[in-house]
Amino acid sequence: MLDIRDTQNINHLWGKLIIEELVRLGVEHFCIAPGSRSGPLVVAVAENKRAKSCVHFDERGLAYYALGYAASSGKPACLIATSGTAVANLFPAIIEASKKKLPLIILTADRPPELRNTGANQTIDQVKIFGDYARFFFDLPCPTKEISLETVLTTIDQAVYRARANFPGPAHINCMFREPLAPIREKGFTPGNLKPLSRWLKNSLPWTRYKFYEKSLSLEELKNIAQELSVIKRGIIAVGKLNNEEEENNVLALARILQWPVFADITSGLRLKSDEETVIHYFDQLLLEPALVTRHKPDGVLHLGGRLTSSRWYEFVKKITPAPYITVLNHPLRNDPLHCVTARIECSVSYFCGAIKQFLKQRKRNAFTIQLKKTSERVQQCLLARTKEATSLTPSVLARHISRLPSQETGLFLANSMPIRIMDMFAGVNKNLCRVGANRGASGIDGTIASAIGFANGLGKPCVTLIGDLAFLHDLNSLALMKELKQPLVIIVINDRGGGIFSFLPIVAFPDVFEKYFAAPHTFSFELAAGMFQIAYARVKTAQEFTDTYRDALGKKGATIIEIEANRDENYKALQTLQKTIRVWVTQGRLKK
Repeated sequence: MLDIRDTQNINHLWGKLIIEELVRLGVEHFCIAPGSRSGPLVVAVAENKRAKSCVHFDERGLAYYALGYAASSGKPACLIATSGTAVANLFPAIIEASKKKLPLIILTADRPPELRNTGANQTIDQVKIFGDYARFFFDLPCPTKEISLETVLTTIDQAVYRARANFPGPAHINCMFREPLAPIREKGFTPGNLKPLSRWLKNSLPWTRYKFYEKSLSLEELKNIAQELSVIKRGIIAVGKLNNEEEENNVLALARILQWPVFADITSGLRLKSDEETVIHYFDQLLLEPALVTRHKPDGVLHLGGRLTSSRWYEFVKKITPAPYITVLNHPLRNDPLHCVTARIECSVSYFCGAIKQFLKQRKRNAFTIQLKKTSERVQQCLLARTKEATSLTPSVLARHISRLPSQETGLFLANSMPIRIMDMFAGVNKNLCRVGANRGASGIDGTIASAIGFANGLGKPCVTLIGDLAFLHDLNSLALMKELKQPLVIIVINDRGGGIFSFLPIVAFPDVFEKYFAAPHTFSFELAAGMFQIAYARVKTAQEFTDTYRDALGKKGATIIEIEANRDENYKALQTLQKTIRVWVTQGRLKK
């Protein structure tokens, strides 16, 4: 039972109420950036025995850590920051959390009203600073006896509900505090009349318990959707980001009934784990020759979950303009960059798959799915052959080795640009890669290291991260968060001395501007950075060196950085050569040396 009679001043009292109510609501992980104005909140975290804390000096990295934790654990994390630009540094991660629909609670400390717009030090306008990216905002007044304590509790209850409800995301409470900010005994202070809180103080429940609900479809709506699906002869199930294993299993169960090919994105959980006969693991490579798919005249798409990484998928959809194109997602946003969606269904993927099955007849295996599966398997044979022969660490070889080696349940966190693309294109099937994370909301390269560390801690299992050199440089400060690691983490950094993805864009044809302004070349390596933060380090060049080092790192406790020395031009040529070979392989059924 919470005892608030020992509070020293009204700031101390409100801080304890805020943190205690968050803990009661299941928000137990507090990410704290040191600062003075946020003192009442930080002291309350330190005094609460059930609160777990992570302290980091860099607000931007800390926010990405909280995002990664929420992504893998499914639980809201709470960010606490002081006033001023400290708050602004949270913004990139808030945008990402909003676009990924991840629950975050943000408590920002602020100056009292009399110091706003006065030129007072460390004071900026923090009111609705995150704009529409926050699902909920409340400007909490300075603690005063004129405001009931129940008001404080119900404000926290509403914020957490809004962060976790059917359209989850960040909830922001801006907390104004006057001095004293430390738990200094204020002469004559008493908590006041606690009688209205007597029920709350005697139990461990939140003041207001919100009941969550699942959006559902009427019988008529289900029948209409089932009818649309039934008339599709050669459909495709496109699967983007899924939230959990339950969704994965329900998608596969629906695919077994429809017998449609499943084009599973790397973030779906199915791309790496499932060996089901309907899952087309290398659909992106098949779309190098889109005629292979269009030959069968696909006449409809059921898109479950988030968007796909593959740009070839969207080029293919634009070309064939399938109708109907039905999308199922548990939020109200459009998610239709090609403006081709004919039916947008707002409910969870699990609910939809389970509910629609009863209105569908079991279909037989068909030539469309069988042929795509056989062709995808030929791509796999091609990649296996290339991997066995390879001595250098080309992107495809690296992807195969990363996916092949984990022998226990391991998480995978992928940076944007090239890392997520090469894993989506070339990774093999390995059920030990139990969860895949990536910041694919806004798809920036910032905060990747911090997100990966939070992801590993939230997952509670060993984790592997694949990252490029520019993303690594962008987030060097977050290496300090390694001290928070409770699980082994292997960070594989591809150092090709610049932005490798730009070599695959049309700008590469303009060499006078390409190298300096787009590739952004550098001469840095990361050994000294690893040493500075006391992290195990290895540099590798060949496939065998990588395999040995990677296997060793997976068996260690703590973190290891594996730096791969790569060459942008060679990687580009290797990918182009491989994809020409794949085209021959899938169209002629043989490997051309």
